[in-house]
Amino acid sequence: MPEAPKILSEELGYADDSFISDKNRKALKYIEDVTENADDMQKRVLAEILSLSANSEYLQRHGLNGKTDKETFKKIIPVVTYEDLKPDIDRIANGDTRQILCSQPISEFLTSSGTSGGERKLMPTIEEELERRSLLYSLLMPVMNEFVPGLDKGKGMYFLFVKSEAKTPGGLVARPVLTSFYKSSHFKDRTHDPYTNYTSPNETILCPDSYQSMYSQLLCGLCQNNEVVRVGAVFASGFIRAIKFSRTTGFFLRGY
Repeated sequence: MPEAPKILSEELGYADDSFISDKNRKALKYIEDVTENADDMQKRVLAEILSLSANSEYLQRHGLNGKTDKETFKKIIPVVTYEDLKPDIDRIANGDTRQILCSQPISEFLTSSGTSGGERKLMPTIEEELERRSLLYSLLMPVMNEFVPGLDKGKGMYFLFVKSEAKTPGGLVARPVLTSFYKSSHFKDRTHDPYTNYTSPNETILCPDSYQSMYSQLLCGLCQNNEVVRVGAVFASGFIRAIKFSRTTGFFLRGY
């Protein structure tokens, strides 16, 4: 795949306009590079995945025999549902560390927002996937800045929250996608970036008590209201929750 844009150097304690412009340009070029020939790119990515996991039980079970081309994959590997994969997922959840679904170690489980039979679905993931998610998130603001300039100025009052997590019988953590990201070093130890210059410190975002988290994030935003140039949340529902919270608790944001 094309090389991803370089992350802001840790030695750089600030970012001027020229640096931000260059960073945005590289991010947009990367998007163009990976989408210009999407079909070829997808074939290459599929081949990489199949090559890396050639010895996994799942691919061996279906008789792929090390082949990495799209045609063979479509012919041999069936379209399946979560229930079809659940026996293998349960094995991993119960502590089986063999190469069942892929060749790389499973680092944790991501949980679905919906349920299956009253239980949240468990989606095994690997450490490398977290890096891809971090890259994806880093591409959002350069695209938005094309249509709403100035997003790198001032601070953003964003309402970000973690949700509860659990451990499987085998000891792997199971948690929602965003909770996984916020608790990772990619988020907690992120280098300075004007796009992620939030009014809320990590401690308020990572607070497991949703009431205390909301209150402290509102308070931090209010204290820094003269620096805030944008507000928001990952999901619209989170922003609506903040508005309702400020009304029901008498927490009025007169500074905005």
